[in-house]
Amino acid sequence: MVFNFKQDTNTGGNNVNIQNSPPIYPARVRKAMLEGETQPQAFDRLGEYQSLGGVFFSSLNNPNPSPSFTSDKFALPLFPNISNIPLENEIIYVINLPSSNIGANVNSVTSYYFQPINIWNSVHHNAIPDPIFPSENNSQTSDYQKIDGGLVRQVTDGGTEINLGNTFNEKIDTRKLQPFEGDIIYEGRWGQSFRFGSTVPGSIIPNPWSSTGESGDPIMILKNGQHEEDTLPWIPQIEDINTDASSVYLTSTQLIPIETASTSYLSYFSPPTATDEYNGEQIILNSGRLLFNSKSDSILLSSFNTINLNSINSVNIDSNALLVKAKSIALGDKNASEPIILGNKFLKDFEELCKHINSLAAVFQKNTFGGPGNISAPILGTAIPAIQLVSASAQMVSKINQYKSKTTTVK
Repeated sequence: MVFNFKQDTNTGGNNVNIQNSPPIYPARVRKAMLEGETQPQAFDRLGEYQSLGGVFFSSLNNPNPSPSFTSDKFALPLFPNISNIPLENEIIYVINLPSSNIGANVNSVTSYYFQPINIWNSVHHNAIPDPIFPSENNSQTSDYQKIDGGLVRQVTDGGTEINLGNTFNEKIDTRKLQPFEGDIIYEGRWGQSFRFGSTVPGSIIPNPWSSTGESGDPIMILKNGQHEEDTLPWIPQIEDINTDASSVYLTSTQLIPIETASTSYLSYFSPPTATDEYNGEQIILNSGRLLFNSKSDSILLSSFNTINLNSINSVNIDSNALLVKAKSIALGDKNASEPIILGNKFLKDFEELCKHINSLAAVFQKNTFGGPGNISAPILGTAIPAIQLVSASAQMVSKINQYKSKTTTVK
């Protein structure tokens, strides 16, 4: 069966007869459709928000000297769930396949694009100047021009400007990750990466997670941001949990040489294995700041062994209520032995003592001044203190509830 495909005018603009054009062909990206404000007419013509992520392009086999939003061809991403938006002047492959109008017209097709071609083997960008219709705004230096001579593009300054889009500016120090045997690596354009790796003992290029375990032990490393190095910017980089901006490590048998902010475990009789000595299954999060927020329910921390909160300065808890249930609580030191007084019980007994003292003092006062001529010097010497004791004990009894904490209770 032979189909005479024609491109759907709702998504491509120009009619294309598949029989007269290659099924897949290289093209240069002219502009990506990311919003509708810049070119509202093209945005409306191409299906408004259904066109987001698409690109205007010109065929390398039939370049257009005056590309525009109306004359350039338009292609949608080939894969629906993975977005890799090409930059201007990157090279893509375009293929014509059935369009959304196929229910009404089986011959209806539209253009789709594959992700950018890895011309420079760079995760940052793979744009290349147009040799046929160079832009007056491009100020490419000789590093692009030397490619025809077989040289590798190695940029050491910021003078290799090429039009990449409205907001994208080239950063020459964005590095690829160093791969190891069997790795699957996903990398962003700005130093983000996700490595599905393993322990690789004996690798010619060592990495910091292969000092323990066996070959093939799995590890996953999610990283955002790269650390600075003194090497040339095109030399690949290996993750460093201590200097990368933010990292998440999921390990199996690897020992990760993390440098923690605090390593004090004085509250323990048997401290846990030090963070830079543990080589079991663990998840490590490391960044300048960690925020755990539960927007509708609870945060639950559960541990088979212990939970350690370690801080250089302080551990602060702000809450309407702080509830602690434990068989044993030691405050100030793990060897603390002084028991805390039970406030209610103590004050109840203390109140009774004050009442008895008050009664005893009243007896002394009455017997001392029982009648004229009956006052002896020794007894008289106790009278004045007895009077003072009555007053003091009465005041303590009246203030008995003021000794109780308004916030803290113990069992």
